[in-house]
Amino acid sequence: MKVLSKSLSALVFASFLLAGCTVKEVKPPNVMVILADDLGFSDLGCFGGEIKTPNLDQLASDGLRFTQFYNCGRCWPTRASLLTGYYPQQIGRDNAPGIKGGGGGERPEWAGLIPRSLKDAGYISYHSGKWHIDGMPVESGFDRSYYLGDQARFFSPKTHYKDDKKLPAVERGSGYYGTIEIADRAIDHLKEHKKNHPDKLFF
Repeated sequence: MKVLSKSLSALVFASFLLAGCTVKEVKPPNVMVILADDLGFSDLGCFGGEIKTPNLDQLASDGLRFTQFYNCGRCWPTRASLLTGYYPQQIGRDNAPGIKGGGGGERPEWAGLIPRSLKDAGYISYHSGKWHIDGMPVESGFDRSYYLGDQARFFSPKTHYKDDKKLPAVERGSGYYGTIEIADRAIDHLKEHKKNHPDKLFF
């Protein structure tokens, strides 16, 4: 009985100690995903590449690096998997025997994109670049988007969108270059976020 009494006393004492402890609230992080086509594993400085990539190296240093993360050989299964959390074969976004869909496949209704879920956690979501997923970015949960749908014409796209609304075609010789436009629009999104939503998280 003495042993039980001592154990019970110790348990009560420990519970009083724990009751006085406060757990520090951890603020969820902002999230930035950079998905690049045709980029080799060792092309970036942070992975041992010879090309100087100081800004990306800084992002890698301050953030999270995936060192055992594999993608598909095509961009659309990778994008679908990354933005839904499902294997592309599960959601009709792969060209495999017996799988209906491929690049033109439509996701099932239950396979929503991450921005929809993050909205409930207080995030504002931005997209800039290629899309290659069924539907449109804003209708799929992003708050703002620049979508370059015409990758074959990086200097004069006929198909590009701002917030799901089609923009006029770009004339040749205008000085437009798709990669720079995508980066500039992403930077504009971040500046707009800092100005209009400084207390909100971004994805």
